[in-house]
Amino acid sequence: MSKRRKKASSKVTRLQAQTRAIRFFNGLILCLFGLSAGLVAVATALPQKRKLDEKEMEFARALQKEREVVALMEDKQAAYKALREDPEYLEIHARDRLPLHKEGESIYRIERNR
Repeated sequence: MSKRRKKASSKVTRLQAQTRAIRFFNGLILCLFGLSAGLVAVATALPQKRKLDEKEMEFARALQKEREVVALMEDKQAAYKALREDPEYLEIHARDRLPLHKEGESIYRIERNR
């Protein structure tokens, strides 16, 4: 009887070892599957992230250009308002742009080569 019990207990021990090995490999395969699924998710997100960065840069450039245009528009509006309402500014502008001067005044212009 002792031989049978030894055979039965060795068979159980062997089955337990096989079960532990199978569980280990199942866990390892599950981990590898999860890791590969995560890598696939990251790999599919990279092009979208790159496109998002490009769109943000494009948006920033558009905002900068808009600020420049708004600043230019405000300058032009201020100059237009000054030409319409401020006689001193009109006089200065006329002397600068046109060959106008008051009587008895001498004007010296320095022309630059452009």
